[in-house]
Amino acid sequence: MIAYLEHFVHENETVSIRDDDVSALEANFDLSTTGIASKDFGGMKSFKPLALIRTATANDVAQAVKSAARTSHFTVAARGNGHSINGQAMADKGLVLDMRAMENHYFQLLYLDDAPYVDVSGGALWEDVLKRCVLQFGLAPRSWTDYLSLTVGGTLSNAGVSGQAFRYGPQTSNVTELEVVNGKGDTLVCNERENSELFFATLGGLGQFGIITRARVLLQQAPHMVRWIRVVYSEFEEFTRDAEWLVKRREGDGFDYVEGFVFVNSDDPCNGWSTVPIDSPNQWFDPVHVPSTSGPVLYCLELALHYRNSYHRSHVDMVVDRLLKRLRFIEGLKFEVDVTYMEFMLRVNGAEKEAKCNGTWYAPHPWLNMFVSKSNIIDFDREVFKKILRHGVGGPILVYPLLRNKWDNRHSVVVPDSNIFYIVALLRFIPPPPKGPPSELLVAQNNAIIQLCYNKGFDFKLYLPHYQSQENWMRHYGDKWSRFVERKANFDPLAILAPGQRMFSRIPQPLSIT
Repeated sequence: MIAYLEHFVHENETVSIRDDDVSALEANFDLSTTGIASKDFGGMKSFKPLALIRTATANDVAQAVKSAARTSHFTVAARGNGHSINGQAMADKGLVLDMRAMENHYFQLLYLDDAPYVDVSGGALWEDVLKRCVLQFGLAPRSWTDYLSLTVGGTLSNAGVSGQAFRYGPQTSNVTELEVVNGKGDTLVCNERENSELFFATLGGLGQFGIITRARVLLQQAPHMVRWIRVVYSEFEEFTRDAEWLVKRREGDGFDYVEGFVFVNSDDPCNGWSTVPIDSPNQWFDPVHVPSTSGPVLYCLELALHYRNSYHRSHVDMVVDRLLKRLRFIEGLKFEVDVTYMEFMLRVNGAEKEAKCNGTWYAPHPWLNMFVSKSNIIDFDREVFKKILRHGVGGPILVYPLLRNKWDNRHSVVVPDSNIFYIVALLRFIPPPPKGPPSELLVAQNNAIIQLCYNKGFDFKLYLPHYQSQENWMRHYGDKWSRFVERKANFDPLAILAPGQRMFSRIPQPLSIT
C-alpha cells in the first residue's frame, strides 16, 4: 500500500474527489511535511501539487494512476531524485509520485544466454546500483551518466549519456526489459517481443507513455582501476578530429571513456586554467605552454582506460602511450592519475560536496543540453563557444562526440541525422544575485543560443528538452511526431502522465476502470 500522502492545501480552492480510492488516500494525508514536490534542481519553476504519494510498489503506482484516471482533471508526475531543470517532474494541482520510496523493491542478478543482467527498481539511484553490483558481484552496467545520484527510471525516460555512450550507446540502449505502469493504470512487462511498442516508446519517452517501475540492465565485468587522463587543445578542429578518431576505434583498441569540455583561456578560478588538472597535489596548469595564437577559449579531451589489478603498470603505460601518440594536444598540458573504478565513477560527488558548501548547489540552474550535428559543430564553436560563452558559464561546458548507430531509432528520443553528433552541455553553477547574474539573464542567453541554431539552420536537438508550445514539440520531433502522438493515444489516452513537460493537455473525461 501507499506509505503516505503529503497534501498541499490551496487557498480558496476546493478539490472534488469523486472516487473511493482517492478518498481513502485523502484520509492518509500528512499536513506537516514540507512540499519538496513543488521544487526541482533547476530552481526556476514551482508548481504545487495536490499530493505527494510515496509509492513503495508498482501496485501503488498503478493505484495512483487509476485514481487520477477516474477524475476529470488529475494528472500524475513521477519524481525521481528531483534533478529536473524546468519543472518536468511537477504536476500543478495533480499527484506527484515519489519513486525513491521503491528504491529497494527490486534488485536481482540473473543470467540470460550466459550474459549477466540486474533487475532494479525504477526509483533506485544509479550510484546504489553501481555499489551493489560491483561490491556483491564484481559486475557493473556498461553505460552511465556522469552524475549518478539520478534514478534509473529518470535517466531511461530521457536517454542517459556519458563518456561510455560512444561505445555502448546511451543507457536506453542497454536495457532489455521494463515493467511499466501506463496512463490507464495497467502494469505491463515489456521488451522487444512482449508489449514491444510500449517498451520502445517508454525508452526516451519523457514519461509520456508510462512510469518505469523496474528495468533489466545489461552488465559486464567491472574493472578494478582507471587511468584518468586530460589533454589540452588550442584549436577546436584538432580537438574534434582526435575525439572522433577515438570514438570510432573498436572495443579493446581504444579508451573506455571519451569526453571533452571547453574552458576559458585565463586564470579565472571558476572557468579557466585551474579547472583542468585532475585533483592531485603534483599537477598544475602552466599557461606558458599555451600558444600565443590561442583564442579566448581552450579545449580539454578527457579520457579513461579501464584495467584490472592483474595488469602490469608497464602494459597500461604502453597502451596509453600508443593511443596518445596519435593525438595532437599541446605538449606539456597532459594530466593523468590512476584511481579505482569506484572513485572514477563517483568523481562528481566531490564537486557536489563543494557546490553544497559554497551554496551554488541550491541556487537556480539554468542549464542547457543539446545534440549538435558534426556538420555544424565547427560553426557552433565559432559562434557560441568563442563569442557568446567566451567568459564561461560558471561551471562545465561539456562537448564530445557520439555515434548515431549506437542509438535505437525505435526509441522515442530524437537526435540529429548526422552519423556523428556532439553533446553540448552548459552546466552552470552560479551564486544567486547579488554575487551572480539573475537566472532570467542566463535563460535568455540559452534562448539566444537556441535561436541562433535555428537561424543558422543547424541540425540540432535539445536533450532533456523543454518547450512551452506544442508547435515547438512538433518541430522537435519532426517526422516522428505522428508516431509520438499515436503512442500517446494508445498508452495514455487522457494525457494524465508527465504534465510538467507541457506537451499535451489533460482530457477532462474520466476513464472507466474496473
